Amino acid sequence: MRHTAWVDLAALAARCRARLAELELPRPFDIRALCRGVERRRGRPLVLLGLALPADGPRGLWISAAERDYLIYERNTSPLHQEHIILHELSHLLCGHTGTATLTEEHARLLFPALDPGMVGRVLGRTGYSTEEEQEAELLASMILRTVQRNRTVPAIPDEATAENLRRLEAGL
Repeated sequence: MRHTAWVDLAALAARCRARLAELELPRPFDIRALCRGVERRRGRPLVLLGLALPADGPRGLWISAAERDYLIYERNTSPLHQEHIILHELSHLLCGHTGTATLTEEHARLLFPALDPGMVGRVLGRTGYSTEEEQEAELLASMILRTVQRNRTVPAIPDEATAENLRRLEAGL
């Protein structure tokens, strides 16, 4: 993993504030709606996958495939933590970062069970983010969460049945 010896925190915060100002945050906030907006802005599909990830691995991953991006997050945690994980991975994408944590064979099998895990790791596994990139993604994710928490009235990530019921209720109104 690359590490930067010194991070200019003022410059990092300024970059994150500028990125936050460019985002159109849905009101009321919904992480899936934000992802759809980023998807439209980038002109490529963005797929959210909630999986039970191995305990010794990362809580989230961003995988940029040829035709779409995948944001994988730990499904066995609280909705707020899931949302933060998704925002962190989304922030890597928004900041233009290019590395990801190396994909283990166990993760490869979980994500792509029909493919050879060694091949998946060679294709998708990269070297890692620098410390500055991790700090930038974490700071932007936290800034987004702080901004949207002020107006939060619904759970961070409702389960699919709840989300469908909310859509039906909204359509009926």
